[in-house]
Amino acid sequence: MSLSLFDLRGRRALITGSSQGIGLALAQGLAAAGAEIVVNGRDGEKLAAAAGGLRDAGVTARELAFDVTDHAAVRAAVDGFEADVGPIDILINNAGMQQRGPLEEFPAEGFERLLQTNVASVFHVGQAVARHMIGRGRGKIVNVCSVQTALARPGIAPYTATKGAVANLTKGMATDWARHGLQCNGLAPGYFETPLNKALVEDPAFTDWLSRRAPAGRWGRVEELVGAAIFLSSDASSFVNGTVLYVDGGITASL
Repeated sequence: MSLSLFDLRGRRALITGSSQGIGLALAQGLAAAGAEIVVNGRDGEKLAAAAGGLRDAGVTARELAFDVTDHAAVRAAVDGFEADVGPIDILINNAGMQQRGPLEEFPAEGFERLLQTNVASVFHVGQAVARHMIGRGRGKIVNVCSVQTALARPGIAPYTATKGAVANLTKGMATDWARHGLQCNGLAPGYFETPLNKALVEDPAFTDWLSRRAPAGRWGRVEELVGAAIFLSSDASSFVNGTVLYVDGGITASL
């Protein structure tokens, strides 16, 4: 009985930004729990490769290409998919970007790009999918936050602002949609070896700092996010709403 709470068979999961990195790892993890996967991205070639790799592993995987920052395109893609293929039971809003630089010199266009990619996309896709979930009286939305949802570091203030906003938008989603049977939560990774963190992974000084700063003493591995994602996507979290689950090796727990 207890293990069946984590069973995702018969569920379909849309994961934005899932052609690589954390998004692809979450796609593979949810598929292993039984979910059908819908991968999303803007690069058609990378998206096809990701979907093909999943299908080669025996996963039922579909591609849904759209720009998460384009409200009309998101709505058209989601509505079309629901009409032509079927319901999206799980949404993981993973698409995001990073841009580093001193706050006093940070370009306005860079700040706007971060807002659109990291925050507006969560609104656009979340709203489009939730409209259908509400009609069915159930659904799971998982918004990927960050350790920077709670903490700041030099050189990434705009990114930190966006991830704080995602956490509060998650709370707002839960507040508005829990009554309709939706559970909306955040998943906040710490420092993981991903393409987004390539510059930091290749910086020996940063890795040395991380090994001393994080109680776990190391970088996270993307597969270590899977258990938390399955929990938040499954019936096991049926009364969990508006929370942010940190998977960060203990960084937010210690000074």
